[in-house]
Amino acid sequence: MDDLAPGQSAPVEWGDMEEPRLPAKLHALKDRDTFVVADSLGDMIGMADGLFDDDTRILSRWRLKLGAHDPTLLSGSVSQDNVFFTSHLVNGALVTPGGPVGPPGVLHLERKRFLWEERLYERVVIMNYSKTVVILPLAFEFAADFRDMFEVRGAHRKRRGKLDPPDVGERSVTFRYEGLDKVERCSNITFSEAPNRLTGDSAEFLYALDGDGRIELYIEISAHPGAVPTRERYRAAAARARFAMRAKRRRGGRLRTTGRLFNAWVEKSRADLALLTTPLQTGPYPYAGIPWFSTAFGRDAIITAWQILWFEPSLAKGVLTYLAAHQAEEVSAFRDSEPGKIMHETRRGEMAALGEVPFGRYYGGVDTTPLFVALAGAYTERTGRLDLADQLWPALERAIGWVQRGLDDNPYGLLAYSKSSKNGLTNQGWKDSSDSVFHADGRFPPPPIALVEVQGYAFTAFRTMAKLAERRGDYVAAQDFAQRAETMRRKVEEMFWMEDMGAYGLAVDGEGKLCRVRASNMGHLLFAGLPSPERARRVIDNLLGPDFASGWGLRTLAIGEARYNPMSYHNGSVWPHDTAICAMGMARYGERRGVVQITASQFESASQFDMRLPELFCGFPREPGEPPVPYPVACLPQAWAAGSVFMMLQACLGLTVDGQAGIVHVHDPQLPIGIDHFALTNLPVGDDRLDLRFERDDERVVIQGKGARKKVRVT
Repeated sequence: MDDLAPGQSAPVEWGDMEEPRLPAKLHALKDRDTFVVADSLGDMIGMADGLFDDDTRILSRWRLKLGAHDPTLLSGSVSQDNVFFTSHLVNGALVTPGGPVGPPGVLHLERKRFLWEERLYERVVIMNYSKTVVILPLAFEFAADFRDMFEVRGAHRKRRGKLDPPDVGERSVTFRYEGLDKVERCSNITFSEAPNRLTGDSAEFLYALDGDGRIELYIEISAHPGAVPTRERYRAAAARARFAMRAKRRRGGRLRTTGRLFNAWVEKSRADLALLTTPLQTGPYPYAGIPWFSTAFGRDAIITAWQILWFEPSLAKGVLTYLAAHQAEEVSAFRDSEPGKIMHETRRGEMAALGEVPFGRYYGGVDTTPLFVALAGAYTERTGRLDLADQLWPALERAIGWVQRGLDDNPYGLLAYSKSSKNGLTNQGWKDSSDSVFHADGRFPPPPIALVEVQGYAFTAFRTMAKLAERRGDYVAAQDFAQRAETMRRKVEEMFWMEDMGAYGLAVDGEGKLCRVRASNMGHLLFAGLPSPERARRVIDNLLGPDFASGWGLRTLAIGEARYNPMSYHNGSVWPHDTAICAMGMARYGERRGVVQITASQFESASQFDMRLPELFCGFPREPGEPPVPYPVACLPQAWAAGSVFMMLQACLGLTVDGQAGIVHVHDPQLPIGIDHFALTNLPVGDDRLDLRFERDDERVVIQGKGARKKVRVT
């Protein structure tokens, strides 16, 4: 096995993985590199749920019991700002061994928890609404299996490390596990009062709760022991957690409409982005999603930062700075790295440290590197500042050098991929499942594979480098990059266009044959601005037609294609971020009516998912009176799903910001259906802050506000 240090384990075979199904309703909280996933009761039962720290599950079971029974659920939810999870519960009949039977429905239990500084704080409040004493047997069942995230996802390991017996104290239990990587991982549970009985897997309390009586119990759980939990510690940490979340949500411009539910979608999406955004040494960085991808991904973060760039540029700066700092410097088949490539993902768990999976720092994404360059250009245009591009210039040159070498090495002059190791990803575009690229008859193509949207990203990367080089005064390099971009345009038009279908094919395989498949990938080509206006119009007509438009969003694959399956991960499902990119591409070519309709369909989808779009959902056609069908293992929250609403709003408004000129350009603005007023305040433009109001006036949208007359150009 290449690239593995002595003592590292053999890689896991991906064919052995069986990803677990998630319950229909899971609730997630996150702080830095710690997150918790539980059901509506607040319980964790060791499936895909638990408390995770650094890609390791440090609490696999956490279950509240009243005697031998579960309480009855009244409601369970996460607060609008994503700080608190609260579950309301009621008791059934309470049977005390050797004692009386307590009446059902008299005890209200409230479980409230939050994460702060990578520690779980939980408060249990129990209120007796009867007038008599109730004997209450309260218990918590717990366990810590220290499973790596990839084990939780279904990977089977031949060996594991050593799990020590629990260390049981008066009011705390500590679990320890020494991994095969020789790292000790811990989990500590501490109660505010000593249980009547405490063992290595349960804590039992027995209360005599007076009529109208109330008790409070505080628990703290983390990878490190702390002080004894108290009401004061809980309240102080809760205040800091809420303040920190409020500060993250206030970055950049503020958006408000006249639609109450639309505002709820916007606010929940912003709260999800704040939840997932993690403060790193290089700046804020959006982790991809919970539970499977709560870590730094390259492609996801770039797209997420781009989605909100128009009103909040600082996230893009953090993403670009982090990715430049982790750019590949060497060739590794195991990690799919080559000098200049931009990272696909990073992991910190035991299996990554041992090399059982290549994702400790993995570079198997063909599109991330040109997207990195393109985002740097978009950031520079948005802010008008060249300082970040100057700082990143060596990384940008290495990145575009990798792109150019890839084109030179390909016999067709295309940017293509083939995995370097059997343990890497077979497909390395955003649709990275093993069956997502195929020919019209369903056959899988031989590598290397050149995806259509990746050529568009390469085209944009060359155009970006041309503009940046020109601003830096290197006119010779600027001309060379511009010529390379035009070469990419011609190749795509010649090799991917399918005149009979009015669409671009999915990919060109290693034998130069076109995968004559209609997929949403071609919508990303519109986002890049590569097609001619005439061909763009035909692509738009395809995407807005019934084969793609499900009524809830755009399918990733058209109905009728060989591997179409509305329940698949990538072959017919609806991904909100993909829909948003396609909508932004349509808007680039002047399509507004279709963009407004797509935005309406995504809003209506969000309204069926508690105003929060999941990573993806099934692509079944919309039926009257029926909701969209969830996908069983979708991340929720997920960063680029949360960012979708902002890109679609930008597409509706036709809004771009020229930071260098200090001008907001608005082309043929439209408001979403049902919205008559949209306020955009505190929008950073150059050194100024603008407040803009978009008002529906008959068939027009008019723009007013502070600075609008001087700073806004409407066409």
